[in-house]
Amino acid sequence: PRILLAHGGGGRLMHRLIDDIFAASFAELSLESGHDSAVLDRPGGRIAMTTDSYVVDPLFFPGGDIGSLAVYGTVNDLAMCGARPMYLSVGFILEEGFETALLWNIAQSMRRAAKESEVNIVTGDTKVVDRGHGHGVFINTAGVGMLEHENRIAPDRIRVGDRIIISGDIGRHGTAIMAVREGLSFESEIVSDCAPLHKAVRSLLSAGVDVHCLRDLTRGGLATSLVELAESSGLELRIHETAVPVCDEVSGACELLGFDPMYVANEGCFAGIVAERDADRAVDILRREHGMTESVVIGDVIDAEAGRALVRNALGVDRVIQMLSGEQLPRIC
Repeated sequence: PRILLAHGGGGRLMHRLIDDIFAASFAELSLESGHDSAVLDRPGGRIAMTTDSYVVDPLFFPGGDIGSLAVYGTVNDLAMCGARPMYLSVGFILEEGFETALLWNIAQSMRRAAKESEVNIVTGDTKVVDRGHGHGVFINTAGVGMLEHENRIAPDRIRVGDRIIISGDIGRHGTAIMAVREGLSFESEIVSDCAPLHKAVRSLLSAGVDVHCLRDLTRGGLATSLVELAESSGLELRIHETAVPVCDEVSGACELLGFDPMYVANEGCFAGIVAERDADRAVDILRREHGMTESVVIGDVIDAEAGRALVRNALGVDRVIQMLSGEQLPRIC
């Protein structure tokens, strides 16, 4: 009857909230597509549009901050539809008493991230709320991108026989946030993978890779994304646990705190589902991109139980991947 923190965690509770409240209220807006952005047919070509809000705690973390995260996160949602990001809007909700020096640092970080992402921030808004009601700053962004190709990248294009690839090792962003919150230190600092993904996607498309679906692995991590894609496509997705790259620092931190890296958020990593004939070539292309040397094929799409995701362990035993109710670590983006 009331909103819980878990309703924003990317798990079953969030999906139920979207289905029962928002999709039911805004059905005419085609929210049923289940994708990161809306693709709209307009005179002169197709455009993609998306929006996102950022409430990360802490505001600054190894590898990024709320400003760069807000730009990259929205750019990446556009990229998952195959769009070239062009324009962003930004809305700031500021808490009374927040230091203007910190706000300046966040704004400058957004400027640098926008330049790196080849996108223009063209409009915005500012609101201030009472002290104690805003956690410093919340940011909302909306993005518009152009689709400059004929490919349709969406969950309903997934086919039996497709291969599942991943652009890099998982769990860095959520673990970096967790380490700061818990005051943990490791021999090597865990740095968020926060980064734009549109150039890597553009490289795949330019090379003619038959990309069927893309998903950036944010809230809920790889595991939740696989369940979402299995349910949206009505097919079975199976990955091999030993093929999924996880760095030693992330693996150790998750083991220490009882977290599963498969469910930990990323902000610079995506899964792609491509035609079987193009899988190895797609991995080779991604490995040439900055920060994607760990790209690898991790599984395939099979003709078995509809809407199910499986992970096969080193002993060859399959386990059904479940979507968590909420999030192992809230407010990570």
